[in-house]
Amino acid sequence: MRKFVILCLTVILIGSNLAPAMADEAGTRIKDIAKLQGVRSNQLVGYGLVVGLAGTGDSNKITFTIQSIVSMLKTFGVTVSSSQMQFKNVAAVMVTAQLPPFVKPGDTIDVTVSSMGDAKSLEGGTLIQTPLKAANGAVYAVGQGPLSIGGFSVSSGGSSQQKNFPTVGSIPGGAIVEKDVP
Repeated sequence: MRKFVILCLTVILIGSNLAPAMADEAGTRIKDIAKLQGVRSNQLVGYGLVVGLAGTGDSNKITFTIQSIVSMLKTFGVTVSSSQMQFKNVAAVMVTAQLPPFVKPGDTIDVTVSSMGDAKSLEGGTLIQTPLKAANGAVYAVGQGPLSIGGFSVSSGGSSQQKNFPTVGSIPGGAIVEKDVP
């Protein structure tokens, strides 16, 4: 009986010393080889307007900006003729965002704002409320807020200097998630 107990203890001790070595050799974890079905990010996109630009917005040559401003003002009960307006303080933009997995309504996500027309800079601008849609056409978030740009453009006396892209900006936490992804 005593030999049996010693044999069992020896097997247990040897086994406990080998277990970590065998685990290191295997090195495969379930999370490395498996994914939960349907767990992924979703791309969102929207079309909007950035206002409050100091004369660096789209020119009157960009007709879709003019049409967008006239349509937006109509929703607020303001009727104007597109021929009466000057729009150097407004730019038409595309707004993009990533909707991460497990996000809930009320959470905020970051958005990227990119000029579509001939605006020189989005510096100092504010994105007006913009619905963000998925590929299926459903609105999952709404973006709005002041832009932060990582670039600048300066010109004086015939020379100019530009760093990064002043026509692209971001709004950290600039969109509110409106509904769950099914």
